[in-house]
Amino acid sequence: MHSQDTLDPSDWQAFRAQAHTMLDDMLDYTEQLRQRPVWQAAPTEIRARFCQTLPHAPTPLEQLHKRFMTEIAPYVIGNAHPGFMGWVQGGGTPTGMIAEMLTAGLNANVGGRNQIPLAVEQQILHWMRELFGFPASAGGLFVTGTSIANFIAVLIARTTQLGTTVRRDGLNTNGLQHLTAYTSAGAHGCVSQAMDMAGFGTAALRQIPMNASYQIDQQALTTAILADRQAGLQPFLVIGSAGTVDVGAIDDLTALAKIAQQEQLWFHIDGAYGALGMLSPAIAPRLRGIELADSIAFDFHKWGQVPYDAGYILVRDQAKQLDTFSAPASYLKREQQGMAAGSPWPCDMGPDLSRGFRALKTWFTIATFGADKLGRIIENTCELAQYLKQHIEAESRLELLAPVNLNIVCFRFLGSSEQQLDQLNSDLVIALQESGIAAPSSTTVNQQFAIRVAIVNHRTNRSDIDKLIEATLRLGDALATHPGSTTRSSS
Repeated sequence: MHSQDTLDPSDWQAFRAQAHTMLDDMLDYTEQLRQRPVWQAAPTEIRARFCQTLPHAPTPLEQLHKRFMTEIAPYVIGNAHPGFMGWVQGGGTPTGMIAEMLTAGLNANVGGRNQIPLAVEQQILHWMRELFGFPASAGGLFVTGTSIANFIAVLIARTTQLGTTVRRDGLNTNGLQHLTAYTSAGAHGCVSQAMDMAGFGTAALRQIPMNASYQIDQQALTTAILADRQAGLQPFLVIGSAGTVDVGAIDDLTALAKIAQQEQLWFHIDGAYGALGMLSPAIAPRLRGIELADSIAFDFHKWGQVPYDAGYILVRDQAKQLDTFSAPASYLKREQQGMAAGSPWPCDMGPDLSRGFRALKTWFTIATFGADKLGRIIENTCELAQYLKQHIEAESRLELLAPVNLNIVCFRFLGSSEQQLDQLNSDLVIALQESGIAAPSSTTVNQQFAIRVAIVNHRTNRSDIDKLIEATLRLGDALATHPGSTTRSSS
């Protein structure tokens, strides 16, 4: 076979040299993050370079790497940067980056079969059972993120309620489409999406009002369940939140567990980022009741600082997970020995047959830093949120709009006209993002536009909060003086 007929390098020595350069460049990139803007929009001419026709001839790796460094790396969303405070996105680590490289080198498909990568995934399961107080019968599965993990939980709850025949007959048999689920009005939109994808429709999800602490109102929940039963419907699922999307509130999980038990409902917790607060002795008590859940969805790529993507679903009774997804086929025949041993396989516990080795970067991250250090990092993000809160409360031009529960702070800049505050703060968020200094996102709290700061990155410190406050006041003053103007500043 000629060298040009394989995808392996024809000159390994030259390839190794270029690979070393690429790795060094990425380590430099990570080390020098503070010297870069958090975010910058890609110029039109850069975007145009990614509208080319299909290449038929090879391009030298060195040339492609140069394009990566100049045309791609400068224009990412910036969540690795310590000034990134928009949405809830982890910062990753150099350790995780190297682990991703190892994963790609192995190119393991971990949908099943007899291989050590599945033992690594089982190791993470053992750790999560320990962390959340789940029994040895619990099952776990890596997925892309909590959106898919919540979807999986809805399907497991459905099968548990209706029996495995629903997998064959669907929801349109004997009125079974009348199942109803319940969550907080502050829950993430992916909960509603999960009901949609599962075939129930979003109207089957009851979005229960919140109390003054932005938790699900327990009395309103029990009233809604009773009303649905009286109407001939079948309540089957209640979803609690451990860190709501807008303000980071934690539902009273113990109370929800009790309601779910009394009503014989599946109790699922959307803990996308908040669930890993269990790593912190200071935050874990606020998650009391999480150990009572039937299932928990969360992301290692948020507070866990694992590179994207690494979502997870933990299920108290693995047998129910298998009932929902296991679908043996002749080409997936299991054996007691050989490569087809090791049943059950991960593909028996979720929808994916082809799966990447997400467990490796998670294992490297947890083992390298240890649970205690990760817990301290989580505590620090919450302490920084309190530091920001104190600055806001001490500044007459700023107003806090919601309690600071964990690491999310919602506030606004006060201008001279109450009627124009929403537009002023909307412009201010964009100005902050375009400044390259700090990048918050936005939301609506009590029908008021809010600047939403989510502090997740382990690199963020008080100096980054100080820069955010300084830029907010300076840009806010400029926009209040000249409404609708766009104010840019060097990072």
